[in-house]
Amino acid sequence: MAKPQVFLALFCLCSVFLISGVLSATFTLVNQCSYTVWPGILSGAGTTQLSPTGLQLNPGQAIPISVPAGWSGRLWGRTFCSQDSTGKFTCVTGDCGSGTLECTGGAAPPATLAEFTLNGAGGLDFYDVSLVDGYNLPMLVSPQGGTGAGNCSATGCVVDLNGPCPAELKMMSTGSDGGGGECVACKSACEAFGNPRYCCSGPYATPDTCMPTDYSEFFKSSCPRAYSYAYDDGTSTFTCASADYVITFCPAPAASQKSSGGQYAGGSNVSLVSNSGSTLTSGPLPFLTSLMITIIAALWKFH
Repeated sequence: MAKPQVFLALFCLCSVFLISGVLSATFTLVNQCSYTVWPGILSGAGTTQLSPTGLQLNPGQAIPISVPAGWSGRLWGRTFCSQDSTGKFTCVTGDCGSGTLECTGGAAPPATLAEFTLNGAGGLDFYDVSLVDGYNLPMLVSPQGGTGAGNCSATGCVVDLNGPCPAELKMMSTGSDGGGGECVACKSACEAFGNPRYCCSGPYATPDTCMPTDYSEFFKSSCPRAYSYAYDDGTSTFTCASADYVITFCPAPAASQKSSGGQYAGGSNVSLVSNSGSTLTSGPLPFLTSLMITIIAALWKFH
């Protein structure tokens, strides 16, 4: 007969595994751009670092990443990346300064950012897409399978802002860096001018003193759900519970309208692969469920 203490310990262990599978989330990074994007990931202070922290995402490719419960951090897309003769890896936009494919720091502005705090206040996930540090490519964050608690809907910036970007905010490629000598990103006014009024710093460091400007309104009018300046919280922060998230680079405008938490509406040319390049066949939850059933059945047999 199995000892009750052993049975209880194994049952609790299996329960922990099962619960952790439920509480963890999956971020699926999808590239619908006509060009390669190199996503970067930075975890918040005191938060478990994800693996990988940087990767190559080819056109039409989708890669899932497992994210632990309670994780916070940001994701972005790097563009026009290359490796020189010494092996140093750099990107024209969104470079993280590591000199390698994986990142050890944040994105150099301007860059479109997706920001997350999972399992925060009230057990909710808080997420947004921010243009506070400028813009380099379209991005959409879509919750999948959430409970609908709070404002559980898609957010992002689905349009190309590099073309209409005000001349004084344009980040131009040199032509020799792969950008073709054109605008490759749109700076924030803070980055372009360093004025405290645009940076919400100094005497403008409170919600009462830092107000929208003509430059932040350019971003807001084009992408009304994205953060346009530091205190643009009311229409830019979204919450959900127990969801997975699809982060799409260059989403089709039509797909952005399907924002009720339904399945990802990307084209059939998107292939889902694991970090190692193999086709994704199953997640952790079915395996853990089978493991728990197997152990309990074995214990019952010897009871």
